[in-house]
Amino acid sequence: MGTCIGLILLAWNVVRFWSTTAAVVMSVIAAVIPPVAVIVGNAGTLRRLEKPRSWPPGPGPDGSGPNGSGPDRPGR
Repeated sequence: MGTCIGLILLAWNVVRFWSTTAAVVMSVIAAVIPPVAVIVGNAGTLRRLEKPRSWPPGPGPDGSGPNGSGPDRPGR
């Protein structure tokens, strides 16, 4: 964020006297940096969330399935 603020301040307080085009390009770069940083930063989080799901759900800790019956309690 500090880099973006620095680019904008430098572009419009110093660089614009020599080249308005360069100042605009610096501002565009400063505007693009934060969204790109968010996308890159969240990419690992999204990958961790995409775990394979087992369907139908397997038996619970007591051996019962989703309907309450399990190998040790048939036809409950």
